Amino acid sequence: MNVEKIPALGRKLGFPADKLPLLKEALTHRTYAVENSLDYDNQRLEFLGDAVLEIVHTEYLYFRYPDLPEGDLTKIRSALSCEGTLARLARQIELGSYLLIGNGEKECSGNDRESTLCDLLEAVLGAMYLACGLEHTRKFIHNLFREDFSDPAQLLDTLNPKGQLQEFSQGRWHITPEYTLLRSGGPQHAPYFDVEVRVDKFVAVGTGLSRKAAEVNAAVKLVRFLLRRFKK
Repeated sequence: MNVEKIPALGRKLGFPADKLPLLKEALTHRTYAVENSLDYDNQRLEFLGDAVLEIVHTEYLYFRYPDLPEGDLTKIRSALSCEGTLARLARQIELGSYLLIGNGEKECSGNDRESTLCDLLEAVLGAMYLACGLEHTRKFIHNLFREDFSDPAQLLDTLNPKGQLQEFSQGRWHITPEYTLLRSGGPQHAPYFDVEVRVDKFVAVGTGLSRKAAEVNAAVKLVRFLLRRFKK
């Protein structure tokens, strides 16, 4: 059971042993709370974690880019904190495998849904802030984001990822990106769409709560890859 894995995750994240109940709360999806008659879930910690993430990103961007105007800083912060970004980072540290989730949600892979993973990461950050303090949480956030976002200002080039991808592909290959719906499903209240985007021989797949959102997420992945590959 995932409950038995919580101490190992706590050690990995630096939680003191006496603060593990906070981590368990952060890992508790509302569907699990309902099925097990718990009087808590991770939504309050998600609310707190969202605020912690915002202040850490705001502080970092303020000092990292002293010449950028407020509008650009806000756009970069939003891109760093968007659902797709947080879900991807949550997958990198395998948070979904620790999530306590209801049986119905588990059967439809709810623990790998982007919205769920985004909320989960924010809840864990909220718990980390309460258990370990701001400095520990700040270091964790910086380390988590550093590999994929060593220069966050580059995100300004991909805030319109579909337009950016089309411009790049037409300029380099004189072709437009091709989007293909691979699959869709999930319950009515939480559908999912998987879309593939292809440019020449390069392909990326994105997931979202709508086809449009999935296309955007796919475009983000592919345009980042292409910019790294061809604009070094």
